[in-house]
Amino acid sequence: MDLKIIGLNLGYAILGVILMYASYRIIDRLTPDVDFPAELKRGNVAVAIFIAALFIAIAMIIGHALN
Repeated sequence: MDLKIIGLNLGYAILGVILMYASYRIIDRLTPDVDFPAELKRGNVAVAIFIAALFIAIAMIIGHALN
């Protein structure tokens, strides 16, 4: 295997994780009335489903953008 390809894939993976984190922080700041970590600790299933759907949607967008 070519090390250049492995390095490029690793770079895309790191960029994807950074973009996922930044996207989550942006959504968190856009919804100041909802404290996502506190709601998750209280067992709010609706918030958990929302965050899961958000991560899946962001991952699909980032995956297609980096492709």
